[in-house]
Amino acid sequence: MLLIEWTASAKLDLLEILDYIAERNEKAADRLFERIEQDLEHAAEHPYLFKSSQRVPGLRELVTHPNYIICYQVTATSIKVVNVVHARREFP
Repeated sequence: MLLIEWTASAKLDLLEILDYIAERNEKAADRLFERIEQDLEHAAEHPYLFKSSQRVPGLRELVTHPNYIICYQVTATSIKVVNVVHARREFP
């Protein structure tokens, strides 16, 4: 299993998303965080399972929830989480 690394911007993305949700429903924010952790563990075990990004070359996209996409890069020793974005947000 590969290590899971987070970029500073991905951590900030996640905190902003969780804060927004927690203001409305703290349990939903906790559930989303747990789901993201579980999905990233799965990605660390099977890094090439999720589709290559057509938006950002070199990244892969994990749809962790119908509204949220985790963009990550596979390295020799880790998966590096680059962004956590809302599915309706235009990126990069």
